[in-house]
Amino acid sequence: MAVYYNTNRKYVVKTTKGENMKVSFLLETALFQGIAPQELETLLPRLRMHKEQFSKGAIIYHAGERIRELGIVVSGRIQIETYDLWGNRSVLDSIGPKTIFAETYACLPDEVMLVTVSASEDSEVYFLDAHAMIKAASTHPALIQNLLTLTAQKNLNLSRRIFHTSAKTIRARLQSYLSFEATRQHSNDFYLPFNRQQLADYLSVDRSALSNELSKMQKEGYLRIHKNHVIFPKTKTR
Repeated sequence: MAVYYNTNRKYVVKTTKGENMKVSFLLETALFQGIAPQELETLLPRLRMHKEQFSKGAIIYHAGERIRELGIVVSGRIQIETYDLWGNRSVLDSIGPKTIFAETYACLPDEVMLVTVSASEDSEVYFLDAHAMIKAASTHPALIQNLLTLTAQKNLNLSRRIFHTSAKTIRARLQSYLSFEATRQHSNDFYLPFNRQQLADYLSVDRSALSNELSKMQKEGYLRIHKNHVIFPKTKTR
């Protein structure tokens, strides 16, 4: 038997070690905010939750399929991307632990997915039945409120990407995105969630052209960059 306190030490739950780890993890996700540990323990069997592992590069969901389960990243990193008929890829998002994905499609099981979800690192994922979750919301209204908040956040992320890619030049796209990351991470010394190819796909530019522009910006003193580590040494204006 183990005792778990959430981050605000508001709730306490006593349970077995394995279940304690699961409950403690889920309580830290946005989907289960405002739900007491005891409630969550009784709720989980109804949601038919199960965990799966994916190796780097594995496809979790294919574009064109219909799904009923949303995912929560336990470890690793998941990428949301689209491909056109010629195989060109656009990265829409890259998400890490405690983040939910595919919730919109899972809640609309008759709609085919327009995106592909893959593991960009070795990853573990919890899957939950979305229909069962909606039914459970009658006694756990916080679930729907949290899901609505998450959906709104996803829409904001997509709008933000459109903003980053609306600039006509590669430098302007980089400046928009890197400025956002520095603000989001509250530091001029930060790590990008993408590798170089993924960043190029996210900004919808050629990888070589992106690398050339980053090299120019580094030579001009705008930034220092090594792999996905970026440092703004000083403020410069064009």
